[in-house]
Amino acid sequence: MKQLVQNLKSGEMKILEVPVPPLKPGNVLVRVHHSLISAGTEGSKVSTARKGYLGKAKEKPEQVKQVLDTLKKEGIGQTYRKVMNKLDAWSPLGYSCAGEVIETGAEVNHFKKGEYVACAGQDIANHAEVVSVPVNLCAKIPDNVSTEQAAYTTLGAIAMQGVRQADLRLGESCLVIGLGLLGQLTVQLLKAAGIQVFGVDLSPAAVQNGRLSGADLCFPRDDEQLEPAILHATQGFGVDAVIITAAASSLDPVELAGRLARKKGKVVVVGAVPTGFSRENYYKKELELRMSTSYGPGRYDPDYEEKGIDYPYAYVRWTENRNMQAFLNLIARGKINFDHLTTHVFDFNDALKAYEMILRKSEPFVGVILKYDTKSKIQQSVLIRAKAAKTGKVKIGFIGAGSFAQSYLLPNIVKQSGAELVGVATANGHTARTVAEKFGFRLATGDYHEIISNNEINTIFIATRHDLHGPLVIEALKAGKHVFVEKPLTLKPEELEEIKNLYHSKSKIQNSTIPLLMVGFNRRFAPLIQRIKEAFRQGPLAVTYRINAGFIPKDHWIQDEKVGGGRIIGEVCHFTDLVMYLVNHLPVSLAAFAMNDGQGTNDTLTVNLNFKDGSVASVNYFANGNKALPKEYLEVHGHGLSAQLYDFKSLDIYGKKKKSFKLMGQDKGHADEVQAFIKAVKDGASAPIPFEQVYMASLLPFKIIESLRTADVINLE
Repeated sequence: MKQLVQNLKSGEMKILEVPVPPLKPGNVLVRVHHSLISAGTEGSKVSTARKGYLGKAKEKPEQVKQVLDTLKKEGIGQTYRKVMNKLDAWSPLGYSCAGEVIETGAEVNHFKKGEYVACAGQDIANHAEVVSVPVNLCAKIPDNVSTEQAAYTTLGAIAMQGVRQADLRLGESCLVIGLGLLGQLTVQLLKAAGIQVFGVDLSPAAVQNGRLSGADLCFPRDDEQLEPAILHATQGFGVDAVIITAAASSLDPVELAGRLARKKGKVVVVGAVPTGFSRENYYKKELELRMSTSYGPGRYDPDYEEKGIDYPYAYVRWTENRNMQAFLNLIARGKINFDHLTTHVFDFNDALKAYEMILRKSEPFVGVILKYDTKSKIQQSVLIRAKAAKTGKVKIGFIGAGSFAQSYLLPNIVKQSGAELVGVATANGHTARTVAEKFGFRLATGDYHEIISNNEINTIFIATRHDLHGPLVIEALKAGKHVFVEKPLTLKPEELEEIKNLYHSKSKIQNSTIPLLMVGFNRRFAPLIQRIKEAFRQGPLAVTYRINAGFIPKDHWIQDEKVGGGRIIGEVCHFTDLVMYLVNHLPVSLAAFAMNDGQGTNDTLTVNLNFKDGSVASVNYFANGNKALPKEYLEVHGHGLSAQLYDFKSLDIYGKKKKSFKLMGQDKGHADEVQAFIKAVKDGASAPIPFEQVYMASLLPFKIIESLRTADVINLE
């Protein structure tokens, strides 16, 4: 299918052939008929991408801080790769479209194939021929509303949420500052609600459009009559509310709002403006400043947007979806006038011309619509190149290829001789296309089944979100593929047992050959860990491992038990595996203790392990530490030797003489891990990590959780 994308590094825009997005449970697949260009938001994004690195840095100071933090921890090389992976990639544009439902996913009951819907969402309702949209970001289009009109629904919902935040009553008054498209829709919604509306904008053309939208009084910002006229129209009291829909770096909008709002009035910020107002008006009038969150309640809530869990109607009357529905109903009732709003309709293939017009302001515009050829044939997958540039015994298919895979796995795979990248599947078509082009895959797809069922591919790398690891490993093993999966192996004990049974049963595997299974426990391959391993050749050992993991909010996907599994399953497995590797024995018992952090996440905990040879280990995983402290510190003691590892950058070993080792940058073993796995596949050798250790490392997190729940010592023998 075709999609409009932009390269964030160069600013280049293209209509690119990308794979159709996969249809997830709870989603609908929509063939887009029309999409709306949000001239303000998208114009700013396109403009920023076209700036140099310094210009980009000025626009995104928080991201610059993140880069500097990464530089301190991981060094120049790794930081550069991460930044380039973000910048040198195809990024989607658009977040408001409308079209026809062509397929519905599992658990979707209130949409049917052939129905017409309006769609919303950044990175979801893109300028693309086909989009996959969660049900709470779709709204049915009434019969008398066209898809061209319905393409405005996302902007309409944003405007409606601003009006709701103003909480106005019939007959009250409101000033709208900023009369771009969002401001025009806000004016029309206020008029439909029986509100006296005033408008102001820098542009005389926008002011004229405000009058056409129904504003009772509309002024250019430099009109000297602006403030006296509005005060006169409100009997000298000022307006009941001000809605700021402008986008500006100036404090003028919020200061003007303070002067023209009545005492105890409300100021609602919808647009992107600074709020560092002066004290005088806001203090004396005791004004209430409110922020309006995009489309309404549910926005930025993954339970609502991604999982489709609705808020109770009686308690949250207006959600983002119900705002979308209400806006569509207003269109159906003739309350929204598009005659002066839709100034341009471009064929989708001419989308670049539309953006050039917006950026150069070569013509007056308000609403700019893209129209799609709905009869064109949709290509499900994309063949990047017909013949392999690099052939070998290890023919690789990748499922999931986000930031981690692009930073740590793929750059190391392409260095290996005898390995060939055949196909890649990701949830976003533009990502699959980016990764395929960057690393040399032949095929890009949105359907992971196409990777697993590909007869040419003999090795699968899985780097998706955690909830898919177990099911994908099972499916790939059954297909007789060698598997490398990032940790954790699975989120469910029953899947772990199924993998164990499958691994030991040839009859369930295609071709009856047991393939290799590798989990991404990279730390055991780190060069400084190998130094420790060489130094401590016999046990028993005493190990202390402190991880300053840092805080992750409870609403992050990693903390979601069904998606990320929580941090014990998702990350602590890394550290218990490394301890097990150093001791060179399986643990026989464990006891875990967690600090009460008030969130119920058990993110700060200590795990004590006893091993068959008498070794003991303490893994201290702390989420409440200071960011300035390096993340990982490891001590190993045994037979008169002691070792101290500092964040995989330096190592001191104390024996008869102290030996110190220091690396140029942090090395957690990713390159050596990948090399070892590919070599094992190529040579027909055993897996680099024995299965019994993979199994135990994957079992331990479940046992840690059991120990925390029961306050018991857990016997592992």
